[in-house]
Amino acid sequence: MSLDSVRAFLAERAPDIVIVELETSTATVALAAQGHGVTQAQIAKTLSLRVRDRDLLVVTRGDARLDNKKAKAAFGGKPRMLSAEEVEAVTGHPIGGVSPFGLATPLPVYCDVSLKAFREVVPAAGSAHSALRIDPLRMADLVGAVWVDVCQTVP
Repeated sequence: MSLDSVRAFLAERAPDIVIVELETSTATVALAAQGHGVTQAQIAKTLSLRVRDRDLLVVTRGDARLDNKKAKAAFGGKPRMLSAEEVEAVTGHPIGGVSPFGLATPLPVYCDVSLKAFREVVPAAGSAHSALRIDPLRMADLVGAVWVDVCQTVP
């Protein structure tokens, strides 16, 4: 189970972090923000991408969009979003619960610099009802992420 893999990851590397499980779905940025009482920008959404033959994750703020030109330059090719089936197969997490923690397959993780605007962000924790609160710098450190500028904020 995906939530369990995130729990196991955190138990080993960051036992002080608590996973918050809600009764309501947090599968979209708007629902997650409402459920956790934060702005949509503070939701750390995880995008699952394929560039050529390489899968990777980009964690960005909830109100940002991938900038294809920037992403192509940063990743060396045009990115495409993975299908729901591909996402679950590669990450072990369902759409709406994709987390950079507890991945089924080791993947490169990138964090968009837009996350640095916050002291705390809320990424999913492996299910459409779970998340956690974390400093984005600590999140990047825990998953070995590389900081990139590949998104644009949507007004």
